[in-house]
Amino acid sequence: MIRPLLLVSLLILGCSADYQDSSAYSYTLTDGSVLDLESPEKLILINYWAIWCAPCRKEVPELNELMHEHSDKLQIVGINFDDIQGDKLMADITRLGIEFPNLLRATDQPDPRQIWNLPPIAVLPETLIIDTQGNLQQRLIGPQDKASLEALLQL
Repeated sequence: MIRPLLLVSLLILGCSADYQDSSAYSYTLTDGSVLDLESPEKLILINYWAIWCAPCRKEVPELNELMHEHSDKLQIVGINFDDIQGDKLMADITRLGIEFPNLLRATDQPDPRQIWNLPPIAVLPETLIIDTQGNLQQRLIGPQDKASLEALLQL
C-alpha cells in the first residue's frame, strides 16, 4: 500500500515541478500571443526600453523595420524597463510608435533576464538575442540599428 502511494506522490510532484518550470519561460504579449523562451519557434530579439530614454526612441523605428522585413525568421519583443503595465504601457507603446509586441508580465513572473542569470540593466536600451533553443546568444548594450542587427543575425 505504501509503494503505490509513494509512486503516485512522486508522479504528482514530478508533474507539478515541470509545470512550474515551463511556466517560468512563458510570457503573454500585448498582441495576445504567448512567448515561449524555452523553445522559441524563431530567433528572438528582446529589447528593453523606457519612454524617457532618448536612445530608445531613436532605436524603435529601426526595430520596427527589422521586424517587418524579417518576421518569417525573427520575433522582436519589447519589455518596458520601468515595468509599467496596463493602459499606461499601451499609451507609452503608442507614443513611441512601437509596432512589435511587448511583454505583459504577471506580478509573480520574474524578468526574463533571470532565466540567463543576467545582472541588472545599467544602460538603456539593452537587447538580448535568443536562439531557437532558448539560449542567450548576445547581450547588446546601447542603441542598435537595422543594418548592424541584420549583419549580426545574418539575416
